[in-house]
Amino acid sequence: MTVEREGHVLLIGFNRPDKRNAADFALLQELALAYGELERDPELRAGFVFAHGDHFTGGLDLADVAPRIGAGGLHAVPDGGIDPWQVSGKQLSKPVVMAVQGTCLTLGIELMLASDISIAAASTRFGQIEVARGILPFGGATIRFPRAVGWGNAMRWILTGDLFDAAEAHRIGLVQEVVPDGTQYDRGRQLAHRIAAQAPLAVQAALANARLALRDGDAAAAAALQPELVRLVQSEDAAIGMTAFITRTTAEFVGR
Repeated sequence: MTVEREGHVLLIGFNRPDKRNAADFALLQELALAYGELERDPELRAGFVFAHGDHFTGGLDLADVAPRIGAGGLHAVPDGGIDPWQVSGKQLSKPVVMAVQGTCLTLGIELMLASDISIAAASTRFGQIEVARGILPFGGATIRFPRAVGWGNAMRWILTGDLFDAAEAHRIGLVQEVVPDGTQYDRGRQLAHRIAAQAPLAVQAALANARLALRDGDAAAAAALQPELVRLVQSEDAAIGMTAFITRTTAEFVGR
């Protein structure tokens, strides 16, 4: 992985282009540590995940990873890391934008489903192909894919292992934008910086409430709205935002 800070955004790049960015055990651990860094550092407000080379990922490097799957499953989150697929352990509280291109298989789709906004290059090919390898998706696709795109749309691709294109990914809602090849990095990075320019406490609160609705239902999320509003109104960022609105200037939020 490459990990680079750019202002309030953490740029996280898959960097095994000679292997179509297939994820070996080391990459899985490095990715988890990058997510841990994003979570802990108060100066970081958003993550941007992308891939070097022609492909986002060919999926798991099974030759390297399969021997590590024991009786308790696969454990690839080291101390200080956060599960990027948000299946177990501590949940990331900050937003993540993704940009994909080329081939995006299995864990790549699942990483998109665990993220918040996904951008795809027009020629991207997707595949949730685990059933063709004799295993099931274990990075969250069985949980989030039906919720994100509807039962039939998810099962069409999970149960057949067929590949599908960026137009289909956009039609079913897996990706939010399809852009010309070669522009996905710039567009995704732009969106990550746009999010990072907003009030971070407010962004995290909005994200948390939306996730609460998915996890615990509308009533739980609705009950949390007013207490969160009271908390945010008392923040320094709320005062900064109001002043910027009145004076018609750009707010420079501080995260307090």
